[in-house]
Amino acid sequence: MSQVTKRALEASLKNMLLKKPLDKITINDITDDCGMNRMTFYYHFKDIYDLVEWSCEEDASKALNGKKTYDTWQQGLLQIFNAVLDNKPFIMNVYRSVSREQVELYLYKITYKLLIDVVEDQAQGMKVKEVDKKFIANFYKFAFVGLMLDWIKDDMREKPEDIVERLSLLIEGDVAKALDKYRIDKIHHKE
Repeated sequence: MSQVTKRALEASLKNMLLKKPLDKITINDITDDCGMNRMTFYYHFKDIYDLVEWSCEEDASKALNGKKTYDTWQQGLLQIFNAVLDNKPFIMNVYRSVSREQVELYLYKITYKLLIDVVEDQAQGMKVKEVDKKFIANFYKFAFVGLMLDWIKDDMREKPEDIVERLSLLIEGDVAKALDKYRIDKIHHKE
């Protein structure tokens, strides 16, 4: 029942965002729209921004479902782009009213989840320190999110498939090359 209630609050928030900016929406607006009381809202979320964050994470987990290996990272990234595009009024409103930083944090979190799994997949059989794997995933995370933020700022005009295809061509094989450079057995032989 908890998920049903959260989804009803999310649907009301998204409905409200079609009518007015996020900073003008109140908890009363949301609860009135879905026929709940304020206490029900506060049972699940501490404020509207908590609901926004939950909504973003739900959309992201659906987008990434099963797309976390080197062979499927392009599909995972494309699905992140498409999840953002499917929620364009929501994302644009949050982007404009919460601040770019909130959208960045959301995108960093979901993109990192995809990339660390890709790095782990590619690192199988290699001795690479966890800190180095995280460094590689973070490096790509910043590049991917930078592209996505520019795309959002440009009102999502370019087709996500085109962005992902160009990115795929650019970095083909680079994760494995990066991991190879950080292999513990290679580094020790050089010293």
